[in-house]
Amino acid sequence: MPTDPIARTSLGTLRGAVERDVQVFRGVPYAAPPVGPLRFAMPQPASPWTGERDATRDGPVPPQPPSRLRAAMGDFEAPQSEDCLTLTIATPAADGARRPVLVFFHGGAFWTGAGSLAWYAGAPMARHGDVVVVGVNYRLGALGFMHLPGVAEPNLGLHDQFAALDWVAAEIAAFGGDPDNVTVFGQSAGGLSVLAMLAAPRARARFRRAIVQSAPFGRMLRSRADAAAIGEAMQRELGLADAAGWRDVPVERIAAAQLVVARSMAGFANTTPPFIPVSDHVLLGDDVVAAALAGAAERDVILGFTRDEMAAFFAPSPEMASASDEQVRGVFARRFGAAADDAIAEYRSRARLPGPGGLLGEMLGDASFGGGVWAFAERLAEIGRPARVFRFDWAAPGNRFGACHCIELPFVFDTLGDWSAPMLDGGDREGMARLAAQTRDAWIAFARTGDPSHPGLPAWPAYGESGETMLLDAPCRVAHDPGGRSRWRFWP
Repeated sequence: MPTDPIARTSLGTLRGAVERDVQVFRGVPYAAPPVGPLRFAMPQPASPWTGERDATRDGPVPPQPPSRLRAAMGDFEAPQSEDCLTLTIATPAADGARRPVLVFFHGGAFWTGAGSLAWYAGAPMARHGDVVVVGVNYRLGALGFMHLPGVAEPNLGLHDQFAALDWVAAEIAAFGGDPDNVTVFGQSAGGLSVLAMLAAPRARARFRRAIVQSAPFGRMLRSRADAAAIGEAMQRELGLADAAGWRDVPVERIAAAQLVVARSMAGFANTTPPFIPVSDHVLLGDDVVAAALAGAAERDVILGFTRDEMAAFFAPSPEMASASDEQVRGVFARRFGAAADDAIAEYRSRARLPGPGGLLGEMLGDASFGGGVWAFAERLAEIGRPARVFRFDWAAPGNRFGACHCIELPFVFDTLGDWSAPMLDGGDREGMARLAAQTRDAWIAFARTGDPSHPGLPAWPAYGESGETMLLDAPCRVAHDPGGRSRWRFWP
């Protein structure tokens, strides 16, 4: 039997476990538990300990409701607690080898998910690529992203993420990682988080490379005023008279109240969650994209999205299936004004999935995801710092979810066996395993050198005037302007 691995940090000694021929350390605290008087406080340093700390079991995931994408992704069960600021670290060996480090920030609309889930296990990357992989848990929902003056400053969850990067810089050498060669990567809310890291000099100093997967460019930040209004709605729902009551209200009541407030904000074809990052002029200014562009000019970057992003939201929706022409036109009119009918005709001609959901999904996928990726890549190319760009096109034949939001994740992590996801049903397992190896190795190669090209994948050029884009599919290939940017009438 292999000996349990040991990592000696400045805070104390950790005892991990060997899993899939990789050393894994779970429930590693990077900040003090945000409980009691630290609820709604900025992350504080973790306390040192004596003796060996057991790091063989996951810590709790942050308090959260069921995922709204479980119809596509499947679901998970895990203990929840406010004591959740922990890391999961996978490494070939906790030695002095100074390997490339990849730090992952999960998605989930800033109110579901966890970096400790088996979906995001770092063992396959660590084993195949001789790299260290770190998954981050951070505060979610109202506990991490509510703003209410006198109660919660904005963006506590982002502050948690930045604290995790500080911890990695200080401690990852004890796990065989190189603190001077860190790649951050994140998907959906995690992709937006990576943009925020590119925008913030403090965070940007902690990494060399960044991978932005399906960041919601079309719905970036709330103003302080709008966020405070949502916080006030939470306080009314909880029946609290002042700030003092927030410290002692049970977390279950906070969770229930945030669902009530979220339902009150819902609208047709509106997928923006209630608790998202805020333009606080501390971490983030009013234009996070412009600031992230400036940061990306100093770093190696991969950007990408999935071909049918919105199918994860719309394909299982009865409301979308029964949507009227008037409802659909109303969404287009809000985007395109008097050109709504022309835009509908154009998008109807390119929609790959059926019904109102397919039509709206094609347009809103551009609005929320694809259009922002292309525009960001074009700006970087103009200033001489071109990114690598991908579109994930793989979809199981006949699967109603197509190449939907989140579908690249089992392939990036090469964890297909850990997923029971309807979005994967019907796929050819041999072909899926091959694509997972290609995608995994591209992320590893990028973390090593800044170039995702590798022998198992066609050469991946930087995005330039021809719109060079890697289409991750079976087979993978490079396409020129696959989004038709040179022909688009409606999206700049």
